[in-house]
Amino acid sequence: MHSSITAAYLTRFRSVAADSVADSGGGLLPLTGAQRRFLIARRRDPQSRTDIVPLFFAYPRGTVDLPRLHRAAVRLAASHPALRGSFATVRGTPVLRLAGPSVAVERAETGPDGTADGALRRALLDWPADGPALRLLLAAAPDDEEELLAVALDHAACDEQSLGLVTAGLAAAYAEDGSAGPAGDDGSAAYREAVEMQLASEDAAASATAHAYWAARLGGLGGAGDAGPAARSTGMVTHRLPAATGAARGALFPALLDAVGVAAHRLGEGDRALALGYPWGGRPPGAAPVVGCFLNTLVHPAPARPATGQADRAGLDELSAAWWDDLDHADTPFDDVVRAARSAGARWSGALDGLLTFEDLQRRPPLVLAGTAGRETHLAGRPLAAPLAVSASHGDDLLVRLAWDRDRYPDAAAEDAFEAMLSALSRHLGGPAA
Repeated sequence: MHSSITAAYLTRFRSVAADSVADSGGGLLPLTGAQRRFLIARRRDPQSRTDIVPLFFAYPRGTVDLPRLHRAAVRLAASHPALRGSFATVRGTPVLRLAGPSVAVERAETGPDGTADGALRRALLDWPADGPALRLLLAAAPDDEEELLAVALDHAACDEQSLGLVTAGLAAAYAEDGSAGPAGDDGSAAYREAVEMQLASEDAAASATAHAYWAARLGGLGGAGDAGPAARSTGMVTHRLPAATGAARGALFPALLDAVGVAAHRLGEGDRALALGYPWGGRPPGAAPVVGCFLNTLVHPAPARPATGQADRAGLDELSAAWWDDLDHADTPFDDVVRAARSAGARWSGALDGLLTFEDLQRRPPLVLAGTAGRETHLAGRPLAAPLAVSASHGDDLLVRLAWDRDRYPDAAAEDAFEAMLSALSRHLGGPAA
């Protein structure tokens, strides 16, 4: 009988939770597969940095009232267990320990470079692993007309859907500023139910059939996994393309996958299939809209193929069909997928050669403080979870960003790979080559 990693975890958690109730009255919640991976990675490398998801907003100088923002953040965290709790391990078992709301709202002081983005970058790099799940950092250079606000979350506490809940909740709490009275429901029951539904889905998706599927799909991977720890020096380039519409919008994500593969292979990763990861998923059907990390990391094997100046329609159609098949098995937890690939002979540790993240900006409201909508911006220099990472944001246009590990790839090579990626993407979407 096939046994899933999720089932084994639940057995351990129930034992730990039962002992916790006997000792102290409870206060432990289980973690999703994604949350467990974050915690296990931190335990294996105590020197590693916490995986964080930051949003950056620019406001006219003087817009943000820090004490008022702190009150709003505390009110928001009081309603979401993932924001107010602490991620911990009890007898080797990852858990969420419930606690009162604890957030950090600070002004980040500018350093020798005198810039606001430099101040935020340093503050995020120095984020302690045991810090609160939600931090808000404000910075402004002496002569700047704008101030930059970072809304940063521990990735174990949030995913893309959570970001919209956080910006909407923070804006509402800032507008009310205590006028609505103390927060009511602490969200524990809804959050527990959502996590338990997610774990049931993960357990069911780690079937023998799914194991066989991923073994066949990824059995040819090999050689990845030597990227080492996240580099302190990273580069980033950006480009804007017209928003995808009509049929191109439906093909956008597979076109991005193909284009990332082009960039990764251009950077000289040889003729092997590359492991490209991308987060996918959402709340289980029927679950309440809670803040948390319910995503799964899917793996796309990107084969090497000759570069071409022509749109490879047949190749994109084949990739799209394979991607849709992958989505039929999207709930299979990443660790079970790695186990399946290795059972088929893959020499793959589970490390990723590249990472693609996609955000539909139309699903996330802007952060409005005191009637002013923040202008979202992006900062280079963040730690990476893979040697290269592509982020795409789709709203009024398509903003594409490539970040790379400078210890691994020279800037010139990365910029050349970005041009090749944009050319492939533009051809697939029917526009002019970048």
